[in-house]
Amino acid sequence: MIIARDRSVIPACDVETLDELKRLVKATCAIEGIGAYKIGFELVIPYGMKQVIEEIRTHSDLPIIYDHQKAGTDIPDTGEKFMRACSHANAVIIFPQAGPVTEEAWILAAQKKNMPIIVGGEMTHAGYLASEKGFLSDDMPERAYKIAAKLGVSDYVVPGNKPDKILKYRKMLEKMGITPVFYSPGLIAQGGSLTEGAEAAGPFWHAIVGRGIYGAKDMEKAAKELVKEIL
Repeated sequence: MIIARDRSVIPACDVETLDELKRLVKATCAIEGIGAYKIGFELVIPYGMKQVIEEIRTHSDLPIIYDHQKAGTDIPDTGEKFMRACSHANAVIIFPQAGPVTEEAWILAAQKKNMPIIVGGEMTHAGYLASEKGFLSDDMPERAYKIAAKLGVSDYVVPGNKPDKILKYRKMLEKMGITPVFYSPGLIAQGGSLTEGAEAAGPFWHAIVGRGIYGAKDMEKAAKELVKEIL
């Protein structure tokens, strides 16, 4: 398991400086129920992944998940290079929007490198799928999740502001013999409810919260209140 807890809150470290990152981690790392930290382009592009992870490690040993926003959208052959580049992280998130051939290659590359992988399919915003005038077919998320499940993946990103979809994907994966571990953005600032998300997701669910924590006047207090909703 990527995270030792069945349920937790994951602060999304979508801040712009290492000083802001330090304050966020220091304010939350001792809270029971904080399960990991998610890092992305806002810190990794200017500072580099190694430096960002070293900053977190000075305050916390919790898992660090790298979200490339969105990885898995290149050709199949780049999967191994990506996993090597992410070797300092504890897990990576991919959204295989480039198709099934790339998805399979990238998952296999992660497994070859013993890199825990979390597969996303549906996103939180409007205008993503074809029925909402988006670019991707409505069955793309389901197809992506099924391919990952057949390859033994148990960890998935699902939209926290769409509890009906969380339940749909949970039932689908359970029918395939997978006990899914879900990770959900789209909460608080994007309208998602932790209580509703947790109910739909089942026993294994991790709420990814960005602005709801790092944008709060008192980050520690905000994180503690969020943890109470799911534990």
